[in-house]
Amino acid sequence: MNAPISPRPFPIPLVAAGPGSHEDDGLDYLEMPQGMATYQAPRLPEPEQLGGHDAAVAVLRQALAAVQACTRGETPAPVSLAGLSPDDLALVHQVLGEGEVSAQVLGDDGRPQVQVQESVFAGVWRVVELLADGQVADTIECGPVPAVLLRAAQEDGHSPAAEAMAPPPGVMNAPAILTELAEQRHQWRAGQPAHVVNLTLLPLSPEDIGFMDHQIGTGRVVVLSRGYGNCRITDTRVPNTWRVVYYNSQDKVILNSVEVCAIPEVVCAAPEDLADSAERLDEVLQWVAQG
Repeated sequence: MNAPISPRPFPIPLVAAGPGSHEDDGLDYLEMPQGMATYQAPRLPEPEQLGGHDAAVAVLRQALAAVQACTRGETPAPVSLAGLSPDDLALVHQVLGEGEVSAQVLGDDGRPQVQVQESVFAGVWRVVELLADGQVADTIECGPVPAVLLRAAQEDGHSPAAEAMAPPPGVMNAPAILTELAEQRHQWRAGQPAHVVNLTLLPLSPEDIGFMDHQIGTGRVVVLSRGYGNCRITDTRVPNTWRVVYYNSQDKVILNSVEVCAIPEVVCAAPEDLADSAERLDEVLQWVAQG
């Protein structure tokens, strides 16, 4: 059994972002993120040190073929890492590195059933899934987003609806927002742009936030993107609806929104990212081939 990956931790707590009400004693601007994650080539061993790692090289070549297939609009099958020796598995992990997006699908006990780590090659993902029989499926998946995240979010979206309840005292604007989201969910179709409700700009009380959270629920998919500052994305218990919260470098909320879409764009690798990854991974394998 392959050991599961250990992606960087999720340092940002999942909390309802603060209300949009303003109590101004003066202008108090939040600091914006201070840095932006950029591509850094993996640290590779010398070619002569790669002798005897044919299995690892074969897996990496399959990953290259898969990402190249993505650039042609195809949906390639995942590349299995089953059977690799610990040394070969370590080499694959070294070449892929860790990119800016991590994700988890939580089980009923709150523990991760699926761990996802994007590699330094955007759109090339390491996916480790704990199967029902206790086995671990360790794969490389290439594409805009791993299928398991979409599948889990779709399942969560068909959860039993929250019990209808009258808004408690202190709730002001949440019912109107929930009505808007329900209308957008009814109208939204695959391929359409996301409908975004920016909660940061709205006068919302803590009771509004709590009531909204109760009505749309919290799903099992948790994604953390570190591309520019930090962004935490969680699915909900209603179809095609996501909470998206951006933080600055001090972990203060700078944007809190709800998006109606299949999955927020910030999670996905764009077509140009996949094309770039195919080129860079090909360059890496040319280096490896010298061994």
